[in-house]
Amino acid sequence: MNNALCITDPGIGFYTQWIILALMGLSTWLVLLTGRVSLGQQAYFGIGAYAAAVVTVMFNGSLILALLVAWLIGVIFSAIISRLLQKLNGLQFALATLAIAELVRLGLSSWTWRSTHAKGYEVGPDGVHGFREIRWLFENQMGPETYLSLSACILLSALFLIWKISQTKLGLSIQSVGFDSELASVQGEPVAGLQTLTQTFAGGVGALAGALYAHQATYIEPAVFDVMLGIHAVGYAMLGGLATPLGPLLGAAFDLGLLEAARIFEGWRMVIFGGLVALFLRWRPGGLLNHAALSQIKHFFIQRRKPDEHSKFA
Repeated sequence: MNNALCITDPGIGFYTQWIILALMGLSTWLVLLTGRVSLGQQAYFGIGAYAAAVVTVMFNGSLILALLVAWLIGVIFSAIISRLLQKLNGLQFALATLAIAELVRLGLSSWTWRSTHAKGYEVGPDGVHGFREIRWLFENQMGPETYLSLSACILLSALFLIWKISQTKLGLSIQSVGFDSELASVQGEPVAGLQTLTQTFAGGVGALAGALYAHQATYIEPAVFDVMLGIHAVGYAMLGGLATPLGPLLGAAFDLGLLEAARIFEGWRMVIFGGLVALFLRWRPGGLLNHAALSQIKHFFIQRRKPDEHSKFA
């Protein structure tokens, strides 16, 4: 992950950053749910960041409008890319997503659109120099606590929607595609359509993460949306666990905790994180919250509940 994306402010800013990275990890987790690995979710993150910044800075729009526009553009772009890559699987799909993400980054690096702000200075995308003066939060007196609450509401809404869908036939069909796409196809499931639908939703989640990041950081540049951001997002899902959408949240928290703890190992954080991911892939492929761990947790709470139920009849 690029250093520009690492949080340095303590307290509330740290939790906001965790939510942003958790959304990014959740975006990758959704693609993994369909049995595919995407190394290019940073493309939607970057598109969402720039789209939201354009709305608030260039058109003086509200933050809510900026988030909606970022989500919509992320969804549309993701739907198009999903259709284009529909016939690819495995390593081919992963490399194709990475290539597209790099094309997006290069496109943003060459995009220049400058205009004069009401206060006299120039604003807007400036190629490799990035997009500065994204000051909607300051100009509208939105405090860090309010912004944290808004970010938390977005994350909880995404988790709630995923949970509700998982309880339906659609959710079960998506899971069956992830377990064995060929078997799901034999059983009559529209594999390509389900993969496209899930990946489209994932793109929207990634774009929302980028929109939130742009307004928290107040400055974005194409270098932030590099391959390491995509790899870290995959790492969050791998470390946290593939069995539940809470896995990426745990993985993001683990990475941020490692960031704070590894300051004494300055320059070695990427090596430590990569080594841990490699170890998990070898010894615990399903991550911390794998299916076995979830079963143990459920069993624990069921056992805790039984004494309470017996005491009611005592």
